[in-house]
Amino acid sequence: MIKEVIGVGETELDALNDAKRQLGLDETDEVEFELIQRAEKKKFGLFGGAPAKVKVTLKATPEDKAEEFLRNVLDKMNLQSVVIEKKSIEGGVEFDLSGEDVGFVIGRRGETLDSLQYLTSLVANHADSGYFKVTINTGNYREKREKTLEILGRKLAFKAVKTGRKTNLEPMNPYERRIIHTAVQKVNGAISWSEGENANRHVVIGPDPKAKNNFHKGGYNKGRGGRRPYNANRSHNSAPANPDRKPLNEGDGTGLYGRIDK
Repeated sequence: MIKEVIGVGETELDALNDAKRQLGLDETDEVEFELIQRAEKKKFGLFGGAPAKVKVTLKATPEDKAEEFLRNVLDKMNLQSVVIEKKSIEGGVEFDLSGEDVGFVIGRRGETLDSLQYLTSLVANHADSGYFKVTINTGNYREKREKTLEILGRKLAFKAVKTGRKTNLEPMNPYERRIIHTAVQKVNGAISWSEGENANRHVVIGPDPKAKNNFHKGGYNKGRGGRRPYNANRSHNSAPANPDRKPLNEGDGTGLYGRIDK
């Protein structure tokens, strides 16, 4: 999206300020401009003369591109009633969607919302060399989803310690897999890793082969002091649980799907 206007005025400065006003800018804002026509005074105060004309072109920012694309997609989905609010975040922008039909944007387990965020991020980062982070949320959906995944990861980690068996989770994006990995790392005796490729990549939670089993089928092993296998790091003095048990086969990344390289 490129905004281009032509300002007209008695002088070149007046023409430039006219162009800025059309673009919604303040007269003190600096812009690049092209002088199309210099001002010419009337001869003898009666004949000839011409106003100055200046062309100002504003290139769309990554934020502008993202917002325009998001609005177009929602309109194509017949979701014109969905309202887009935005706020600047470090290194990017966060869009918050609201409205009666916002449930259609979320989709099954947030898959539609994730896909929309991924595509919008691609558009925002299409031309610029840097990375511009795009987050799309609706209400506090992502916060609720994160809490649900934390509980799931912890529950299955306890199960792995107790039964000695592994559990395969459904495919998830990198952001959600990291939430699961973090939750599992807080449970002594459990470990997690990732398997599968692309859309089928998922987390597996199983018993840590290097840990001593503190459970038996009847419950906690009281003969070993009844130590709970969970460390929630409740105080700032608590050491992280199992600091050396990092998730296997899980690369680093930023944002929902990791950095998007063109």
